[in-house]
Amino acid sequence: NRDLVAVVRFQGPQANGMPELHKLITYLSIAMDRGYTVGLVTDGRLSGASGKVPFAIHCTPEAFCGGMLAKVKDGDIIRMDAQKSVLELKVDERELAQRDFAAPDLKSHRYGLGRQIFAPLRKDLLGAEEGASSIFTYVHESCKVASPREV
Repeated sequence: NRDLVAVVRFQGPQANGMPELHKLITYLSIAMDRGYTVGLVTDGRLSGASGKVPFAIHCTPEAFCGGMLAKVKDGDIIRMDAQKSVLELKVDERELAQRDFAAPDLKSHRYGLGRQIFAPLRKDLLGAEEGASSIFTYVHESCKVASPREV
């Protein structure tokens, strides 16, 4: 099979601070040049000037807060249709309901590069769909799954 949808989860505001994922596009573009049909799905962010790779970004709720990306497994079929605005995980609903949410390993993200300074701010950020803001925040119940300090 020469189809590939790369799923990059735990890159949202609360999990990882929404780092720029633009570097991934180079590798995915190479796969496209070699004949693969490629797409990218993430709860993170990506520059709008990211070239030819189709992508679905800012997926919410983010995986860290119990979003659907936390249930995706290797080998799952994902249908992306940018023309029709469709992003579909082709897994039986009963199987999906039985799957556990993947847990992020954020141990290496607690310290360094100033991350510890911003940890209190990060835990109170709104989701990407609300601008990842910390001003006038109300953290929805669905995002109170875990905080970076608890993981």
